[in-house]
Amino acid sequence: MLLIPELLTFLAAAETENFSEVARRLGISQPSVSMQIRALESRMGVELFHRSGRSVTLTEAGQALVPLARALATQAVHAEEAMASHTGEIVGRLRIVCTTTAGKYLLPQLVSGLLNRHPMVSVECQVVHRGLAIERLCDGQAQLGITSLREGSDDTLEYRPFVTDRIALITPVDHPWTTREKAITPADLATERFILREDTSGTQHAVREALAWHDIDVDDLHPVMTMGNAEAIRMAVQERIGVGFVSVLVAREAVDAGHLAIVPVKGLDITKTLYMIRDRRRPATPAQTAFWDYAFAPENELLRELPNLIGAA
Repeated sequence: MLLIPELLTFLAAAETENFSEVARRLGISQPSVSMQIRALESRMGVELFHRSGRSVTLTEAGQALVPLARALATQAVHAEEAMASHTGEIVGRLRIVCTTTAGKYLLPQLVSGLLNRHPMVSVECQVVHRGLAIERLCDGQAQLGITSLREGSDDTLEYRPFVTDRIALITPVDHPWTTREKAITPADLATERFILREDTSGTQHAVREALAWHDIDVDDLHPVMTMGNAEAIRMAVQERIGVGFVSVLVAREAVDAGHLAIVPVKGLDITKTLYMIRDRRRPATPAQTAFWDYAFAPENELLRELPNLIGAA
């Protein structure tokens, strides 16, 4: 019979490829890790890892076991949480995967409200790029996701629009564009240096699509830097390296403090939809259902309706 602790140890080893790291993560000794892996291999009748010094790598059999072990461990956790919830309390660990903007500017408020209601729930937030967010949701590493990427069949994933995020052009407060009598046009953008997001970013995808309607390629903007997150762009703009497009969620604090300005661009309205996502193929845990219901509750309507800091152009 398979033992859940051994499967959890195996999954940690598959992820880290280092038994010492597994021991540290699980709070057990390294010999105990090795013993559990050996016991599981003996029970399975196959080697699950190639061992070379301190490092280990999955064998073909080990690779095949990963999704099966993850599914079994998840079901065991779901069973424990479901039984605990019959006491009247929502109990369990909720894993949420999201992109940077959602993770920094939306999730903290949602998680705070959820924990006030259900203090026996614990939440793990994984902030990754949007493609990896979908991947982790589909393979069961997360129960809920928030991302602008929509992929796969609706029969597999349920996408519910959560927030319409507006993308703003930010500049230093004394930039010449902030005092022009007439609004700048998309063609004017080519005269300035730009700090851009990486190509996998939802913001970059939205900017690229919006500019394409005006027959402008992102490369026409004279990019001088590419940054991995919106906060880095905001700081680079404050340092006068160039201008850039970021979410109003990211820009709002610096604009309110007078460190940056938002410049409307005539005919350019850039938005992206952030979806709350769950896998239809897997039964929802009580904690997962509680978060989903709370996120879309009337009391969070103001959170879902972001302010428009971009003036008419």
